[in-house]
Amino acid sequence: MLSDIVIAQAAKMLPIAKVAEKLGLTDEDLIPYGRYKAKINHKLIHSDRPDGKLILMTAISPTPAGEGKTTTSVGLADALNAMGKKTMLCLREPSLGPVFGVKGGAAGGGYAQVVPMEDINLHFTGDIHAIGTANNLLAAMIDNSIQQGNPLNIDPRRIAWKRCMDMNDRQLRFIVDGLGGKVNGTPREDGFDITVASEVMAI
Repeated sequence: MLSDIVIAQAAKMLPIAKVAEKLGLTDEDLIPYGRYKAKINHKLIHSDRPDGKLILMTAISPTPAGEGKTTTSVGLADALNAMGKKTMLCLREPSLGPVFGVKGGAAGGGYAQVVPMEDINLHFTGDIHAIGTANNLLAAMIDNSIQQGNPLNIDPRRIAWKRCMDMNDRQLRFIVDGLGGKVNGTPREDGFDITVASEVMAI
């Protein structure tokens, strides 16, 4: 039985422009990231095209074979395409967990996966990194406000906004930071969420 990575690496990928063409998108609608990846211009949300139908896959427990939300979603999209339906699949960018073997891959499995698998599991288009940076900038602003005289009268014991990183590291879930003297902030309890569970990601 072939592994997921062997199946993924054997796949013949279409250039992303060809994939977009099948969906009625033009070069102007794409923001390319190489030959096989692209973002879609956000201005398309104001398109005159009729809305499509939405199927939401959520909160499924993986089967013993490891088939979870992603594999089921990819398989469903493949099936709809095989029936002649114009289908687009939307998956969120994964965390780095799969890279370190602490969770399954985030590109599906077997013959129901999206490629390039390695790129998808390794930062893809960089959006998760941008979300983490934005979240941590806001966290730093809160602490800096406290450091600069606390004009908003924030109680450091009641700050719910956590920092985040792109790995589920249980050692950092609850920490004490701001140590090292007056110039290094106000000591307080803090913690890290995984980026995909951060406040900015929720927005």
